[in-house]
Amino acid sequence: MHSRLAGIDPLNEPSTFSPLHPAMKIALYLTPLSPHHLRLAAQIGTEEIVAPYPGPNPRDLLRLCDEIDSYGMRLSVIERHIPHDLLVHRRPGWERQLQAIVDLVQAMGEARVPVLCYNWMPDDDWQRTSVDSRERGGALVTEFDLSQVEDPPAPPDATPAAALWENLEAFLRQIIPVAEQSGVSLALHPDDPPLDRLRGQDRIITSIAACERAVQLVPSPANGICYCQGTFASAGENVVEGISRLGPHIRFGHFRDVVGTAARFRETFQDNGQTDMPAAIRAWREIRFDGPLRPDHVPTLDGETNEHPGYEMLGRLWAVGYLRGLLDATASTHSPA
Repeated sequence: MHSRLAGIDPLNEPSTFSPLHPAMKIALYLTPLSPHHLRLAAQIGTEEIVAPYPGPNPRDLLRLCDEIDSYGMRLSVIERHIPHDLLVHRRPGWERQLQAIVDLVQAMGEARVPVLCYNWMPDDDWQRTSVDSRERGGALVTEFDLSQVEDPPAPPDATPAAALWENLEAFLRQIIPVAEQSGVSLALHPDDPPLDRLRGQDRIITSIAACERAVQLVPSPANGICYCQGTFASAGENVVEGISRLGPHIRFGHFRDVVGTAARFRETFQDNGQTDMPAAIRAWREIRFDGPLRPDHVPTLDGETNEHPGYEMLGRLWAVGYLRGLLDATASTHSPA
């Protein structure tokens, strides 16, 4: 039997649970998801792993769960590379992509993977204009500068904002009942960069208000939000207040920061951006968030190849230590009831 279903023997598995922060779970997205990186993640106290779309074969998800379980952690979130571009624009073939997501959610339910992080970005994923800007000590970070992006007229096949909202509602009406039955929560990631228009194409999930609208399209505990601090910071939102505002709907968190605005910003170390990160952690505690929170888009440090900009390993190790320190420092004033 698959170990996720059978359970892990607590006498034979080392615990990564810390009594100082029993609610939030420190999570990591590993690039690549290799034995070496899994060992490092376990050694620094990571509790949960975030992995990309494993493909259409449910056995691949089960095998991935087994591998992660063997390191004393668990797979809790599927995020990135989920086929959805045809759904976003409602183009021919969207039914096939919808079925793939239905199959994924059902497989996640069987494997007890509780969160599916998705986005509604018309261009599929986050956008940057540079991957080698400089941060503290010369560390490499990604940057976005709208002045370097051509702004053409809307292409003939562009999808207007109103249609993007209609398509999102149609998708949610079809997938949320499946998620409810499977015990899986969807977590909508905001558009990154949070611009209402990019390269002639409208974009809609660019603010906290847009996220509030999205969860009201199909009200359900399974219709949730991935609260990305860095995206909301670049959008000019009050990141700390936003955690409280969206609190009941947050199913997953990205702990990152930037300097700048949506039109021009660069990533930073988590302690070197424009957000009051201790205040943010206090806000996470005040809403009693009990899901996975992961450091995201870390700098590439000396000696790393920058093959995976924002996703190299050394910065993640540093970020987990910083996050754990903030969690421990705030534990005494926000102990669970």
